[in-house]
Formats: sequence, structure tokens, C-alpha cells
Amino acid sequence: MSTTPTRVFVARLLGLDVFDPLGDRLGRLRDVVVLSRGTQGAPHVVGIVVEVPGKKRVFVPMTRITSIDQTQIICTGLVNLRRFEQRGAETLVVAEMFDRRVTLRDGSGDATIEDIAIDQHRSRDWFVSKLFVRRGHSLSPLSRLRRNETLIIDWADAQQGPRTEPQAATQFVANHEDLKPADFAEALQEMSDKRRFEVASELQDERLADVLQELPEDDQVEILSALDVQRAADVLEEMDPDDAADLLGELPSAQAEELLQLMEPEGAEDVRRLLEYDEDTAGGLMTPVPVILPPEATVAEALAHVRREELSPALASSIFIARPPLETPTGRFLGVVHIQQLLRFPPFEALGNLVDKNLEPLSDQAHISEVARTLATYNLNSLPVVNDASLLVGAVTVDDVLDHLLPDDWRAHDGEAPIRKLGGRIG
Repeated sequence: MSTTPTRVFVARLLGLDVFDPLGDRLGRLRDVVVLSRGTQGAPHVVGIVVEVPGKKRVFVPMTRITSIDQTQIICTGLVNLRRFEQRGAETLVVAEMFDRRVTLRDGSGDATIEDIAIDQHRSRDWFVSKLFVRRGHSLSPLSRLRRNETLIIDWADAQQGPRTEPQAATQFVANHEDLKPADFAEALQEMSDKRRFEVASELQDERLADVLQELPEDDQVEILSALDVQRAADVLEEMDPDDAADLLGELPSAQAEELLQLMEPEGAEDVRRLLEYDEDTAGGLMTPVPVILPPEATVAEALAHVRREELSPALASSIFIARPPLETPTGRFLGVVHIQQLLRFPPFEALGNLVDKNLEPLSDQAHISEVARTLATYNLNSLPVVNDASLLVGAVTVDDVLDHLLPDDWRAHDGEAPIRKLGGRIG
């Protein structure tokens, strides 16, 4: 056993692969769990949070870690694949300690934690040892000159503020900017309500809108209701109209109407039309902004439209052809052109020549069972939805149907995933 302590900085561990002794990859490190010892000393590191295949986060005790450095982490392979749930006395380093403001005990002012070092002692236990901090403002003229200076200090050299004090989330958001919205949403679900609101407040409107769409409805309502009302309206504008309508449908009618009044009129109009439908109908499931082009448009133009990054794969699979106006409800609906057809014809070919005349549109009053059956029967990703005047009012996609048919808590449900490697939670 080595008598030399091992030190690593947590920020450099984020995203590292975690392997078992045979070299099989278990997942990636997403956070470190510590247990406060009060006035007895620096926090004890009790484990790590690992994101395993399936985007589920599980707890691996430090007693299972056999090697940890800045290139990889190796554990014994004894891992309990139950979803990680934070216990009351535990603290997540990345989620709850990064960006926290501390007071320097030497009297030189405040600082913000940007990274944390953990050391392995001779006992083989791990403890928080150092803080990498950036100085904040102070009343001292000398300290003002040092503003934005970074330094490494001992844990004991910083006085922690109360846990109820607001905590910035700049570092957390920066460290997770590469996460897909669904994965970021899962990380939010593991946080306390206080920390969740702090992180949500730090996100740009568009990013927050994408993340909200991946959260359970109860969490969506809590976060949106905690925002300033004007910002809540701005975030709703960035959401897909069908998701915004679903969220507003969960709010008290007076609150929903206030937010609609603050939204841009065009976006609010789309959402209002969706709110008129029963949730079990094609109209209640659809998006009112699919790709719509006139019959004179060419294959090249259609391909340019479906390349848009913000377009979901399901919506990009079909182009809906209609006479002007091209905003829903459109002029006379003519049919659908599938993306595979675009790849089989020259760029100058008119879309009107490629329309699938055998695909019947759905009524906006069609029940979800009919929607699901039609999608399955014809192996489609999306279907056109028309009103009683045969005007295109939107499109319903297979992911919308699945989201509606799955249990309300499916985003937080682990299912019956087999436990390949089993170990208890220790520490």
C-alpha cells in the first residue's frame, strides 16, 4: 500500500470512462458524492455518480474504486444498477459545490469555488483537500486589485456560507454544455429543488426550453412557475408549440392566460389553437409547424429545409405540400413527399410531381388509437393532420404518440433493466 496521498481535481474527472478490472466500460463519471463531517474536518468522499448505458445514473462507492487518475477510473465491477438517489446528508460536488461563494478566512474577501481537489489518505479513504477559487469583490482596496485572481487554498482556509444562500450555476452549465437536452434534464432531476432552480436560471432561454421539454410535467410546472413571468413567456416561445401547449394545459387557467398574453402574438396563436383540442386527438398531439412547401418548390429547396438543425428527425422525414398560405391552416392540402423520394430525383424536380397520393391525412379530431394504428400500418414517422375544410393544420409524429401512450412518469422510470453486476451502497 502506497503511503503517498493521491490527489485529483474533480473538474478534470468529469466525463472520464469508468472501467471494470477486465477493461469493460461501465459508463462515464458525472459527479462526486461527499459527506460533510461538520466541524470535524473536510468532507469525506463516499462515491461517484456514473452514467451507464441507457443514460441512467448510478452510485459507485469509493470502496469499489481501485484506480483513479486524470485519464480513467477503474472499479471492482461490483456496481448496483439502481438509479442514484441523493441522501439528505450527501452533497454533489459538481452540482452543489462548484460556483458556491465562500469567505476567505485570512480576511481578504470572498471567492467562488471553480474546482475541488480530493486526496486519498493512507487509510485509503478519500477527502476533499483543496479548493480552486476565483476571488470576488471585497471592501478592501487591495482585494479589489486582486479581483478575478485564481488561487488554490486548503479546505480549512474557506468559510462556507449557509446552504440556503443562492448559488451560481455558471460552472455547472459550462461543464455540461455538451449534454443532450434529455441527459441534461436527467441531471436536473437528481438535484434538490433549490439547485434545480439555480441551474435553470443560468440557462439561455432556448437551452432551457429544450431541457424543459424532456422533463416530467410536474418538474416543468415547478421550474416555469419559479421564473419571472416575462422570462417564463420567453421560454415558452422557444418551446415547440405542442410542448408549450401541454405545459400551459397543466397550469391554472389565469396563469396560462397571463403567459399567453406576454408571448409574441404569432407564437401564442399557434399554442391557443392547440389548446382547443382534446389531448387524446390528433389535434391535441400535433405540431402546427411542420415543413410545408408549395408544389412548385424543388427537391433542392426541400432538402435545404430538412437540413435545419432545430428540426426533429421525425418532422424532417416528410415535406407537406399545400397551396398558399403556407402557415397552418394552409391553403388546399395536396399531399406528402417523403425524404427518400427527394434522394431519388434531381435537384430541379418539382415537388408537385413527387406527391404520395395514397397517403390519406388524419382528421384533427381522430383519436390517438387511430393515429397510432395508421403510423404503425404504413411504417411512418409522421402524418398530416387536416381540419374539416381539408386544410393542413399540422403534423403528428411517432415520438408525440409514444410520449402520450407511455406512463406519465416514464422519464423517471428505470424499467426492468437487468443488474449485470451487483454491489451494495457503502459509505
